[in-house]
Amino acid sequence: MPARRSPARRPTMKDIARRAGVSESAVSFALNGRPGVSEATRERVRRVAEQLGWRPSTAARQLSGEGAATVGLVVARPADTLGVDSFFLQLISGVQEVLAERHLGLLFQVVEDLDAECAAYRRWWAEHRVDGVLVVDPRTEDPRPALLDELGLPAVVIGGVPEAGRPGQSTVRADDAGAMAAVVDRLHALGHRRIVHIAGLPGLAHTERRIRSLRAEAELRGLTGVWSVTTDYSDAEGAAVTRRVLGAATAPTALVYDNDVMAVAGVAAAAELGFSVPARVSVVAWEDSALCRMVRPWLSALSRDTAEFGRTSARELTALLDGGPARTVRVPMPRLIERESTGAAPEG
Repeated sequence: MPARRSPARRPTMKDIARRAGVSESAVSFALNGRPGVSEATRERVRRVAEQLGWRPSTAARQLSGEGAATVGLVVARPADTLGVDSFFLQLISGVQEVLAERHLGLLFQVVEDLDAECAAYRRWWAEHRVDGVLVVDPRTEDPRPALLDELGLPAVVIGGVPEAGRPGQSTVRADDAGAMAAVVDRLHALGHRRIVHIAGLPGLAHTERRIRSLRAEAELRGLTGVWSVTTDYSDAEGAAVTRRVLGAATAPTALVYDNDVMAVAGVAAAAELGFSVPARVSVVAWEDSALCRMVRPWLSALSRDTAEFGRTSARELTALLDGGPARTVRVPMPRLIERESTGAAPEG
């Protein structure tokens, strides 16, 4: 019988680095689409990888028991409010785009609260279900980073603040405070002195950043008729809070909603009370979407590339899985797009 041939050795990042004449970290940056290398180097690394027949070794890691070729995402929100939130749909679309390129699966779960989310992480770790996780809705008092550090699960916290001493956790940040400051600045320029922020869930880090920014901008300008009201992000609560604040003795002249769904519901509630938009009250939605352009008047909104937010987060997680260092990445600040729902403050 002829001797059995040994299987061919798979090319590694070290092989690519040696052939391309660069460091292994430069190879990781180039193959994962991360900044840190020139376009010429990125193209050379990709060309060498193709010549050597290199592919991400997710299948090999799964078969050897070293990895699951899957990343996890848990969302601790009521399912009925999550279903109408365009932000998560776009975010997951961007995440999935990057994972598909790497032949990685996404394990997605919706739970009721933070305790259930932590339980899911422990279960996934014990069952070797995921190689790493994407963490959304960071809290001001958040047990998840410490838990994931204890479990040794690589993680990317989306929208959070980096925690010192956690080498396996990267952060992708958005400038919520700067965006709120820009909104207040524009409304103030239009003559608005009574502004209500109809916020999302209390305790979320980005909710608190927006509330603090609104308060700071109001104090800077000496405004006393400015405050925030937290909600569950639903259209029902958005409408209910709108009715309540517009029914006050001194009604606000501008409303800033933390998502598009609440803003649309708020416009309808304002119309029921006889408040025309923007003649008597101006409206700004935090997340721009097609919904903002399907109502009359069209809604002014803060716009950002949410799918790219997801792609960036997924790239940072795959870089951690490849052995890269933890990083903090800032995405561009949302910009205000003015449409028909904002105008000069009414007199009086």
